[in-house]
Amino acid sequence: MSNINAVIITIGDELLIGQTIDTNSAWIAQRLNELGIDVVRRVAVGDERLAIINALDEESQRASLIIITGGLGPTSDDITKPLLCEYFGGTLVRDERVLAHLYELFKRRNRPVIERNLKQADVPDNCTVLFNEMGTAPGMWFEKNGKVYVSLPGVPFEMKHIMQHEVLPRLKHHTSDALVHRSIVTAGEGESFIAEKLVGFEEKLPAHIKLAYLPDSGFVKLRLTGRSQHPDMLVAELEQLQSELAGILGPIVIAHEDIPMEVLLSRTLLEKKQTIGLAESCTGGFIGHTVTQVPGASAYFMGSIVSYDNAVKQHVLGVPATTLTEQGAVSEATVIAMAQGARRVLNTDYALSVSGVLGPDGGTDRVKVGTVWMAVASATEVRTKEFRFFYDRERNKEMAVKNAILFLWKFINGKLSA
Repeated sequence: MSNINAVIITIGDELLIGQTIDTNSAWIAQRLNELGIDVVRRVAVGDERLAIINALDEESQRASLIIITGGLGPTSDDITKPLLCEYFGGTLVRDERVLAHLYELFKRRNRPVIERNLKQADVPDNCTVLFNEMGTAPGMWFEKNGKVYVSLPGVPFEMKHIMQHEVLPRLKHHTSDALVHRSIVTAGEGESFIAEKLVGFEEKLPAHIKLAYLPDSGFVKLRLTGRSQHPDMLVAELEQLQSELAGILGPIVIAHEDIPMEVLLSRTLLEKKQTIGLAESCTGGFIGHTVTQVPGASAYFMGSIVSYDNAVKQHVLGVPATTLTEQGAVSEATVIAMAQGARRVLNTDYALSVSGVLGPDGGTDRVKVGTVWMAVASATEVRTKEFRFFYDRERNKEMAVKNAILFLWKFINGKLSA
């Protein structure tokens, strides 16, 4: 098969009522995309027999690959396995390898095995068993009328392990076209402004290459996507277009690949062998959390002082009491003192400080809701910037964090305008 279309079906009442957020579909779609497989639909259904059957019937008309997650547990509401057995005309049999693994797993956990657990080793006799090293429920691979159906556990780390070790290697043999992406990340201009500058560029794109605009919290990612049976030629073509795209957009380009801002910051600090510290007020430690999501952050991240209260700003960071009373906690003078104090206390090359009003309340005539001041300090220089965000509290905090990391990265790399 080439140019495979896929549908992802997630099963579970908890998904429909919003009790559980479906992260499985997004992850699966990304992995399929990397193989050149187009995901044409994502469908969620409840733990209801007819709903699952209808979804299988309908989606098999749209796609040649149907991936199903969920409903493979040992409880009464997990109906996927017996339903698939019946749907594909099979009979449940006990798989000895799965059974041995199940006994070993329960032994390691020092837990008794009951009959309900043993049923996890029962699989349809007309499927290929996809071994689950991380749990008790195996995956299943069915083929019918030239189409492939894959059933996976809903537990994310189990699903990912089976996809990576069992499913994706098999799917590679079913695809012939290469799907290749090249991206750049921009900051400082809106999507419409960028699109206006790229009218001529887009008009010249060949039919097999498309440009997508992906705005995200103050950033705009631009993704070039091409499909071809000649991957080497396609890569060269996309990289030439990527270089041309970056040349048109110039200083607003911050990365030539789709990576998070915290990873970009990490690379800079590791290369320069420099360290950072934080003084966070309105973000409550969220910047520190984001920075330390990158493995190896201990090489450059010394710590964060979450100075939510003015007393901490004053007594830990050394912000003068007169600054807090006369200028206010959300002011340029305060964030300057916070950044300098954090750099001194944490003994770092750079320190970033943030203070603001994220809402929904707390604003004044002088400081409106959504106002955030930031400062970055080194041994010789301090730079500040005021931001205004216009969303709800959660979104304002997210915007503050991403822009703070960008502000710090630009300062370290000498990319802040005068």
